[in-house]
Amino acid sequence: MKISWLTALKRIEELEQENAKLRREIEELRHDRERLEKEKERLRQERDHLKEELELARRAAKRQAAPFSKGEPKAGPKPPGRKGGANYGPKVHRGIPLKVDEEFQALLPETSPCCGAEIDNRRVEDQYQTEIVRQTRVRRFRVHIGHCVACGARVQGRHPLQTSDALGAAASQLGPEALSLATLLNKELGIPFGKSTVVLEKGFGLKVTPSGLCQALARIGKKCEPTYDALVQHVRGSLSVTMDESGWRVGAHSWWLFDAVTPDIAVYGIFPGRGYAEAAIILGEDFCGFLIRDGNRIYLGFKSAYHQSCNGHIINRCNRMIEGASVAAAAFPMKVKGLLQQGLDLRDRFAAGEISRHGLDVATGRLEAQLDRLLDRPYRLEENRRLANHLDREFDYLFTYLKCPGLEATNFRAEQAIRPAAVIRKVWGGNRTLNGAHTQQILMSVLRSSRQQGRDPVPLLTELQRSPRPYVLDVVPIRPPPS
Repeated sequence: MKISWLTALKRIEELEQENAKLRREIEELRHDRERLEKEKERLRQERDHLKEELELARRAAKRQAAPFSKGEPKAGPKPPGRKGGANYGPKVHRGIPLKVDEEFQALLPETSPCCGAEIDNRRVEDQYQTEIVRQTRVRRFRVHIGHCVACGARVQGRHPLQTSDALGAAASQLGPEALSLATLLNKELGIPFGKSTVVLEKGFGLKVTPSGLCQALARIGKKCEPTYDALVQHVRGSLSVTMDESGWRVGAHSWWLFDAVTPDIAVYGIFPGRGYAEAAIILGEDFCGFLIRDGNRIYLGFKSAYHQSCNGHIINRCNRMIEGASVAAAAFPMKVKGLLQQGLDLRDRFAAGEISRHGLDVATGRLEAQLDRLLDRPYRLEENRRLANHLDREFDYLFTYLKCPGLEATNFRAEQAIRPAAVIRKVWGGNRTLNGAHTQQILMSVLRSSRQQGRDPVPLLTELQRSPRPYVLDVVPIRPPPS
């Protein structure tokens, strides 16, 4: 069959039109692809920017920066105080003092102030006022000095209220109660030396310089060294110890503050590093009790200890991962959080007597099996992989508190003890010298241990200063003899 040249020419024109149409479509698709690529890049940058802002917002919520604000206040806050009604609860009033030092008469006027008539005195009621008396006592000790008639040695008398044998240029000294109060102000409440001197002067009329106060507290720290060493030894021999660490500053350099806490005492240590070697200075390399800590790898160096990894840290980490994540991304942390919460619920049910010890052991084994199967899967997201790797490393230490009932599941005790020190660091930055850091760790340990035992440290430090020789304060618990 022959095709005429006109038909062929027409067919060629049609093909050229189709090709032009296809080229236009290809060009449009290319432009659409470029537009989508640009949109994809824009969305990726926006996602990264929002992630960065979210992380900054999370950090800002935890940062105690002046003026300690966590954002704008609520538009319609609830009124302060308790709600009125049947659930208000009993009202508390200041109790009547057991001791009265002074008594005054609040007499009636001779005539009525309204009309000048005579007043009938019918009854008398009592009112009490507890006041601070701003009074500073200056003691003078007449120190008798003599010599031994046999050997000629110098002998000097000492009164029980004295804190030092120094005479001459050092004859004028601060009293032990004033210095004990200054120790409490600076080392526990975090008030700097300069402001502590203001408190002593305005409150008690006692004038002292910040440098003089600093040197006096260093001397108190020196006398507390036997107590600190005894506290360290007690921690090393304790059945269960909780540890944590936080940043510190010494001489404008970054150091680290460690604490080792039991229900009765707390021991602090300030070191230039954040490794196992520093933690072992407090706890000892051969510690063989229960060690409750967070997920920091340095604590794995205690090979002889029985570890308990803090469940609270992992649950909080899961909450941060779940917040703002997609359904698929949040599935893994939600399952981990659920398993850990089941463990805490098992602990509470066993403590309440709802399940037996055998039932607790069986349920603990099931929890570990579920978590093991959960960690045996591959995870695409980097954040989920990091959490899985952390749980795999801490797997043997997640449910120790269920295998040893009575053990804490979190390191809350160490975090509570380290919080006042973190506030001190934020107020005046740390210590300027190594001697200051040494005094800081000693006095904070004594004060915190006294607080945990419900003891007033001021009388303890006062009597220690009056003693000619250092001794161990009564804040170190007496360990019962082995049975």
